[in-house]
Amino acid sequence: MFASIPSPSTNALHLGPLQLTFYGLAIAIGVTIAWRMTVRRMASRGADTEVIERMLIRAILLGFLGARAAYVSTHLSRFADEPWKVIAIWEGGLALFGGLTVGTLVLVVLSRRWGVRLPDLLDAVAPAVPIAQAFGRWGNYFNQELFGTPTTLPWGLEIAPGRRPAAYPDAETFHPTFLYESLWNLGLAAVILWLERRHPSLRGRLIGVYLIGYGTIRFLLELIRTDTTFRLLGLSRNGWVSIVVVIVGAGILAWRRSTPDEAAVEDAAGDPATPDEAVEPPAVP
Repeated sequence: MFASIPSPSTNALHLGPLQLTFYGLAIAIGVTIAWRMTVRRMASRGADTEVIERMLIRAILLGFLGARAAYVSTHLSRFADEPWKVIAIWEGGLALFGGLTVGTLVLVVLSRRWGVRLPDLLDAVAPAVPIAQAFGRWGNYFNQELFGTPTTLPWGLEIAPGRRPAAYPDAETFHPTFLYESLWNLGLAAVILWLERRHPSLRGRLIGVYLIGYGTIRFLLELIRTDTTFRLLGLSRNGWVSIVVVIVGAGILAWRRSTPDEAAVEDAAGDPATPDEAVEPPAVP
């Protein structure tokens, strides 16, 4: 073959008795960047950063639990003989849609409880989440998992014989879906930031752009991924969920949050026209 992406020689670093998996490291890097970005964006909107950080840590922790629970619930046979591996997330197995759903619900509940404007918070996380995903997907590369169907393209991903699907035992290279999604997510984050600057009328609805963008790439990748255990009418569970996500995102973009009077006091940058007309965020106890 003229060219290909080689398989990683290992998926972990061994530091004495400690083992640091690249899967966990990739996720940690992505979460850290997204965390800092969200806090900085909320600070620019006048939010109390200590409150935002408390919200984020709860959303992230419960989101991980939701992601793991969603994965386990659809792969019960994998844990039938080794039930203790339900907690072995370092081996892979996080359902992104499950994590996003739980994490979002946590933010909704806490925003009401602690007086944080939910549209502003969702705007802040809209470009941060795809950046976290872009880094996190590299964990799939080191675990040699969640790749696509066989391909002879120059960027085909080499997969070790023991990791190849039973349907393709002789195929050597596969579509690197982790790379496709990673690059797409970085581009999506850039588009969201660009739209935020150029189209201030989208303020409060940027999360809709993320949902449409991510739902689209996930739907397309589900068509070629080889790890799915269930399909209905040719689509995996995540394929169907992706369709719903795109529809929800389109609905958010179609929703007009501002009334004509509110829109009239915003300048071209999307900021209040005068300090007197600005709405201060409620005080947080």
